[in-house]
Amino acid sequence: MTAAPPPAEADDKDWTWVLDRPCPDCGADVRSMDVAEIAAANRENAAGWTEVLAGDPEWVRRRPAPETWSPLEYACHVRDVFRLFKQRLDLMLMENDPEFPNWNPNIAAEAERYDLADPATVSAEVVSAATVIADAFEALTAEQLARTGRRSDGAAFTIETFARYEIHDPLHHLWDVTRS
Repeated sequence: MTAAPPPAEADDKDWTWVLDRPCPDCGADVRSMDVAEIAAANRENAAGWTEVLAGDPEWVRRRPAPETWSPLEYACHVRDVFRLFKQRLDLMLMENDPEFPNWNPNIAAEAERYDLADPATVSAEVVSAATVIADAFEALTAEQLARTGRRSDGAAFTIETFARYEIHDPLHHLWDVTRS
């Protein structure tokens, strides 16, 4: 078995600022998106990952730099983000103002060996996970949008702002890989 690649650089940025202004890198402006738009954007994003993962197999697995994930590793991360946000959404719907369990994407990448994943399998998993979170967003009632949850660092969300925060991550990472 091959050794795991070095971990991607730690990302200790507080990305909640995307709720207040457009992302200067990927250009996503999530500030006024409603949950129906976010659901559609999740599905569209998954289709983009399907295209990426169907690309040249060597390129899909190649890291552009030792500390930067390959397109395949980014796709695995996005799949897991969709899954994680669905779990957190469920917490917000079941509990009053829950604190989300911490999650470290670099630990997940190493533990799950994102670098060894099968691109076709990951493609199907991204589509499935995006569909699940999109369906969940579409099923929300107006009253549910005001329910709250928070991270351990104190960042607080309503379901509405949580959804906006969620969509930036897959959009940004598809941009990381395609620059479009």
